[in-house]
Amino acid sequence: MNGGQIIAHILKANGVEQLFTLCGGHIAPIYVEAEKAGIRVVDVRNEASAVFAADAAARLSGVPGVAAVTAGPGVTNSITALKNAQMAQSPVVLLGGATATMLKGRGALQDIEQLALVKSIVKYSAAVRRLRDLGPMLRKAIKVAMSGVPGPVFIEIPVDLLYDEAVVRDWYQQKAGADANWQERLVNWYIKRHVDGLFSHAGQLPTHPELKEVSRSLHPQASKLASLKGLLQKASRPVLVIGSGALLLPQQVQAIAAAVQALGIPVYLSGMARGLLGRQHSLQLLHERKKALREADLIILAGVACDFRLDYGRNLGRRARKIAISRNKEEISKNIKPQLAMQTDPGLALMALARMHQDWPDWSSWKRTLFERESQREQEIEGQAAETLEGGINPLALCRLLEQHLPDNSVLIADGGDFAATAAYTLRPRQPLGWLDPGAFGTLGVGGGFALSAALQYPDNYVWIIYGDGSAAYSLTEFDTFAKNGMRVCAIIGNNGSWEQIARDQLTMLGASTATVLPRSNYQQVGQAFGSGGERVENLEAFAQSIKNAIQAMDQGIPYVINAVIGSTQFRKGSISM
Repeated sequence: MNGGQIIAHILKANGVEQLFTLCGGHIAPIYVEAEKAGIRVVDVRNEASAVFAADAAARLSGVPGVAAVTAGPGVTNSITALKNAQMAQSPVVLLGGATATMLKGRGALQDIEQLALVKSIVKYSAAVRRLRDLGPMLRKAIKVAMSGVPGPVFIEIPVDLLYDEAVVRDWYQQKAGADANWQERLVNWYIKRHVDGLFSHAGQLPTHPELKEVSRSLHPQASKLASLKGLLQKASRPVLVIGSGALLLPQQVQAIAAAVQALGIPVYLSGMARGLLGRQHSLQLLHERKKALREADLIILAGVACDFRLDYGRNLGRRARKIAISRNKEEISKNIKPQLAMQTDPGLALMALARMHQDWPDWSSWKRTLFERESQREQEIEGQAAETLEGGINPLALCRLLEQHLPDNSVLIADGGDFAATAAYTLRPRQPLGWLDPGAFGTLGVGGGFALSAALQYPDNYVWIIYGDGSAAYSLTEFDTFAKNGMRVCAIIGNNGSWEQIARDQLTMLGASTATVLPRSNYQQVGQAFGSGGERVENLEAFAQSIKNAIQAMDQGIPYVINAVIGSTQFRKGSISM
């Protein structure tokens, strides 16, 4: 028995189906033993992609996402993705390799203080020092990652606890030397004593490991539900805002969608909640959220923090009664003082509220006002999309055309600034959990890892990465991974030769485009070099054909890259968030 076997055994018992990794000598037994145990091992081209993939796997499946990275640079390359998982409340287990226990602090290859680096961004971290401790530590880590407010955990495992005991003893014996004087014999005795301690009382793998279900439910209090019911029945202008925090139990998404339908409150969906009600729904609004929130007399924030995305609460009407529902206690009171604070799972709260009453007010006049504005805004966007731009395709027109051509079994990944945000105004996710974006951290580089997990979770669907030309460079190399695994993934790169979201306001305020200009590179050639299909398009007719070409290629297991040359617009002027 070795540490790799213990890890694989526990992951398998906890329902983990994939392990994401970038190979390294410190961690080889982890992924080798995982594969033997029937866990699919998916190797990527960047450690960040491995952790992003684990993050998305957790969001889509409800099972902990697991990544294994080698010591030192493998761990440091994972930090941004690990922080993204923390802010997205994703239960991610990161297994980090480490130098041999006896070489710690002696200048060994890739030996750094890893626990100190990750401490502030994980719920639990630990370094294993004896083989018998590995199983209990990993089980605890999984439990912590899944319970309460989900989040990432980190386990550091020295290389000499991952290989077979006989192999490790042989390593240390070779270092000890055969012909020894009394001083060397003393060192040999010390080494043997150390190795004995590593493997003492390690025991055996249980034949039938007990799989203890971790309760992820935080059920709402009946008294607070009653208060919420009373407030809602008295409201004449309610607005419901649902965010990623309401979908932390992905197995419940259909029931949550049914609850929203039963409640009948006009709703704005954000983050992972986009797509909850399908492509079109009579309650769902996309536009003019700021106006709606300022005029509402009751605002329910379900899994949504009152952070920069809601202008730190300034978007909420002063006289409106505010209800904040979140697992995260800090999120409930961030920048607001809600009339009703509910620390519970938002999805479960909405489901319970819908069961309490069947005759809610219809709020027809209020809905009519909101949807008239929605229609007016759509007409404005349609007019802006019709504008001819110098330098490339109008990005609004491109996104509206893509919306018409997307198959129903599509999953959308947003990875970028201006172009991805423009797409968010116009693309309508087809299904619950059919939209992935980084979340509150605003991280660039999630595209490759997120698409990888989506393709594994939904092998019969088409996965579309909406890249800006800036963000594409972070993970375009994962097309090597997609091609190797025959995945249905297509990148659509909005190529305007600029970090546009920054450049637009930087030029206005500072009068210079310094560091914001990019060459309009042939990104499709990167995909082609990795075995994918691809093309560069410079007009709408060519783009429409490229979508058909991409679908045809994906149906043959060939990923695709559409490099769409777009122009610059003022559509999102003043959109920099601070």
